[in-house]
Amino acid sequence: MSEEKTGMRVLILGGDGYLGWPTAMDFAKAGHEVLVADNYLRRIIAEATDSEPLIETPTLTERAAIFEAETGYRIAVKIGDLAQPEFMFHIFQDFEPEAVVHYAEQPSAPYSMKGFSEARETFKNNLDVTFNCIWAVKEHAPQAHIIKLGTMGEYGTPNIDIEEGWIEIEHKGRKDTFLFPRAAGSLYHTTKVLDTDLLWFYVRAHGLRVTDLMQGPVYGISTDEADLNPRLCPNFHYDDIFGTVVNRFLVQAVAGIPLTVYGKGGQTRGYLNLRDTLQCVRLAAEKPAAEGQLRVFNQLTETFSVNELADRVKTVGDQMGLNVKIESILNPRKEREEHYYNPSHSGLLELGLQPHYMNEAVLGAMLERIIENRDRIVGSRIMPRVRWS
Repeated sequence: MSEEKTGMRVLILGGDGYLGWPTAMDFAKAGHEVLVADNYLRRIIAEATDSEPLIETPTLTERAAIFEAETGYRIAVKIGDLAQPEFMFHIFQDFEPEAVVHYAEQPSAPYSMKGFSEARETFKNNLDVTFNCIWAVKEHAPQAHIIKLGTMGEYGTPNIDIEEGWIEIEHKGRKDTFLFPRAAGSLYHTTKVLDTDLLWFYVRAHGLRVTDLMQGPVYGISTDEADLNPRLCPNFHYDDIFGTVVNRFLVQAVAGIPLTVYGKGGQTRGYLNLRDTLQCVRLAAEKPAAEGQLRVFNQLTETFSVNELADRVKTVGDQMGLNVKIESILNPRKEREEHYYNPSHSGLLELGLQPHYMNEAVLGAMLERIIENRDRIVGSRIMPRVRWS
């Protein structure tokens, strides 16, 4: 590989995460100079809560070495706490990023609702890292473009269509445009709302350029780079703390445990293949927001309810001889179990997103990978261990 730098300097905060690591590989393979930073908080919490991933993952340094051996592309690694301003500022001063992908937050809604110490840890980590990132850009890389991972969970489930970040309101004969109202359903999601408000303030006050990606639940473990070597696999959590409903259902199907639908199962969300997350983030980076702009995209490709998801997993699982059962259980969360849900999501399609959808082949491939690792499934991690009240 040529030593000539033809791409951007891309800093990925939270590069050890489910999204952070495949994003790093994707940018590096595309010719960008990539630095990842992480303090392994997710690994620490996963170990403390008996929520470790199904497939063992090497350290970031080991992953980077494997990736370089497979591809010839280098990913630089910094291990440290981004909630500490000195560490954040040092990275910015040394690397001078042109794009900053911010994933570095405690990502679990159940963990944030577990108790006072978990809530406080979530609040402090997530807000401190975002605040430090903003100030690092402001002071050390003012032209850098921040790509912030938000969540569709910020919006809640309003009884109107969810616009892409902004809504025009007419009131008493006058009109203005505002951020779409937020009504988060967990402390974790509330910290993401506060992230958006912080970013919007500093965009207005200091002309930062920011893209806020309101992402729905992501599924998948296959990417072009991850498929090069099993040890490059993204983190695959299936537990009740870090595992998404998709992962949980797939593992239950393999383990012979009934798919646990929370409550009535009408909870509807917008889902996204991991490959499409990579597309969205790189499209946002390579086609950046303007100076003084907070650009918001709703990052999803299709919507369906928990019941519909369970039926999809059952259909594919039964075809593979797994004899999948579905069971409704008491909902540990406080949420609407039946509701209207119609989010707009045209912005990323207009940027060039080419969606991958949750078809039988995708679910079947994930089930095959889980079957290969079925001896590592710990059934006690799947059922809800955290209740909202």
